[in-house]
Amino acid sequence: MNYLTAVRDFIWGAPLIVLLLGTGIYLTIRLKGLQFTKLLPALYLALIKRKEDAEGDISHFQALMTALAATVGTGNIAGVATAIAAGGPGALFWMWITGLFGMATKYSEALLAVKYRVKDRFGTMSGGPMYYLSRGLGAKWLGVAFAIFASFAAFGIGNMVQSNSVADAVHSFLKIPYWLTGLVLTILTGLVIIGGIKSIANVTSVLVPFMILVYFSAALIALALRYSQLPHAFSLIFKGAFSGTAALGGFLGAGVKEAVKMGVARGLFSNESGLGSAPIAAAAAQTKNPVNQALVSMTQTFIDTIVVCTMTGLVIITSGAWTSGKTGAPLSYLGFKKIFSSLMGPSLGNAVGGIVVALGLVLFAYSTILGWSYYGEKSLEFLLGEKSVLPYRVLFTVFVFVGTIASLGFVWTLSDVMNGLMAFPNLVGLLGLSGVIVAETKKYL
Repeated sequence: MNYLTAVRDFIWGAPLIVLLLGTGIYLTIRLKGLQFTKLLPALYLALIKRKEDAEGDISHFQALMTALAATVGTGNIAGVATAIAAGGPGALFWMWITGLFGMATKYSEALLAVKYRVKDRFGTMSGGPMYYLSRGLGAKWLGVAFAIFASFAAFGIGNMVQSNSVADAVHSFLKIPYWLTGLVLTILTGLVIIGGIKSIANVTSVLVPFMILVYFSAALIALALRYSQLPHAFSLIFKGAFSGTAALGGFLGAGVKEAVKMGVARGLFSNESGLGSAPIAAAAAQTKNPVNQALVSMTQTFIDTIVVCTMTGLVIITSGAWTSGKTGAPLSYLGFKKIFSSLMGPSLGNAVGGIVVALGLVLFAYSTILGWSYYGEKSLEFLLGEKSVLPYRVLFTVFVFVGTIASLGFVWTLSDVMNGLMAFPNLVGLLGLSGVIVAETKKYL
């Protein structure tokens, strides 16, 4: 375990963070800031137009919601809190920077995924880093490496870790036994993923907008109650980003280096730009050209980091909870609790804050299970062929239950390692095929 932890810390250290952020900056320059100039048309394609009459399995909107299902997870509640607890309010600024440059990375991943996708013998689309590495870059061994890492990550970070988070949240708030939560979650997961991508997309296209809207609304109400603190909160964010944050209350203080490190690391972990997971869903979209789906896909990072993570961060900062010394989900809970208690009284405020965070954790984690089930399926299909799909779905469903009753220290650490390892071959593909990305973009825009 100590060895594995050391490996994880090395993989998620400065080299990977610099490579991920550097790739985003490089692609932003080559694409001439496309994520800024084309954001409104991209949001129109994603949320208004929603689909094209073209080849593919699911609509633009469904592909986006499936990717968001996997991305908007516990990191949006616990991850933001961890970043602020360690790096101060300034960490939120660096999460924004990571998200803005990550949009160019996400755009590029999706473009390549659609361009190099193939149709399997079931008549469904298959694409993602393993395909653009093998078919575009001519490096099949890198595609195989990515698929192996993604397959392991799907059972860990995309399955057992998430189901464990759901069971823990439900037990803490409602005192329901872990095994009972596991049984219900396993049945709900199996009923959805057994039908493949169309079934997953049908559920996520309803679940994801609902869960984001509920959480966003709760956070918006909380911020409306603390509107007078917003200018001070933004002052803390910008000052902390460039001059560090002094010790205050239970907060031990943090320099600029820590703010940058935590903001970038948690931002990348939250939106997954550069890890190569989201383009697997993008490849299934009904689209006439790669650029349309790429534009839609880049809004995923915007929604995840610039919208959802920002709301969590502002609640924590405006409530003053960030000085408490707490971290993770308990810090997010404390933020909501403090704000709602000032309006409703301690008892009702505690209950409402608990419901917001617990419901957010449960829905975010469950949606992540659904999204990652598809990522793992397509990775295993690339390695072992279509015959592996049905056994994989059954096995994946069983491991949902295992996750709710098992001790997951080892699984969590191994998942972090595999999640990080996914990025290396994917980034090689993005940098090696950047000329293709630019050419396709010029061709269609």
